[in-house]
Amino acid sequence: MEEKLRRVTLWLKRIFGDQPIPQYEVNSRTVDILYELMECNETRDRDVTLVIDDMKQKAAEYESEVNYLQDLLMESVNLSFNSLSSAGTSYLNALVDSAMALETKDTSLASFIPAINDLTSDLHATESRNREMELELTSLRKKLTAALVLEKHLQEDLKKTEEHLAMEKAKADSRTQNMKFLKDKSEDFKFRIKAAEEQLSASGMDPSLTHQSLVSLSEKLTELKQQTVPLKKKLESYLDLTPNPSLARVKIEEAKRELNALEAEFSSKVDMMALSVPEPSKRRFT
Repeated sequence: MEEKLRRVTLWLKRIFGDQPIPQYEVNSRTVDILYELMECNETRDRDVTLVIDDMKQKAAEYESEVNYLQDLLMESVNLSFNSLSSAGTSYLNALVDSAMALETKDTSLASFIPAINDLTSDLHATESRNREMELELTSLRKKLTAALVLEKHLQEDLKKTEEHLAMEKAKADSRTQNMKFLKDKSEDFKFRIKAAEEQLSASGMDPSLTHQSLVSLSEKLTELKQQTVPLKKKLESYLDLTPNPSLARVKIEEAKRELNALEAEFSSKVDMMALSVPEPSKRRFT
């Protein structure tokens, strides 16, 4: 730790120079942190020094090459850079800028042509990729438009469905209430019928006048009427034959008497029931 503290102290003196070193708590942790900072700083300084030396060396090489080229121009064509006109200097600078942009090793035509060809190939490849991307973008736009239209239609269908469901729910609620009302009404009618039957039984009324008996008689009457239908059709088939008026009239009169008797019996029983049954006490319906 003492060696680290000594090196850290020297490094801080070198950093701050004539200025006083800020006070800090001297312990193993702070010394280790400052020692790591010192090593990082010295490493960075060495790297910067190497970069500066490299740049100085390259600058010297470039300067030497410039001097060589200037001497070559003077010896070959007796032309110096200082003797160039403003236009010539501008052309020369443009040539140098082009060479730097194309990253050629020199400004010779042999270096420019391949570089320009490579740049042209890159341009064609980029334009081809741009066209492909434009096609893909157009396709994506069409798909997006179709998706938006579909989404709009789905939203409209969803809205219509929700409205239809609301209407159907209202109808279902109404039907449920009606069914409940009819069920309660049916129970009330059953109660009244039962009370009426009990009153009829207590008054000694003929059982044949009960509702069930009347329903049975009505069904029997309906059945007899239905049985007369094929008899009428059968009778129509004999109309073209030479009739026996007396026999036909007898049969017709017998059928009429039987039908009239059944209707009279049914009507009389209904009238008797209506006269003999007092109005039952009504149960309040809620």
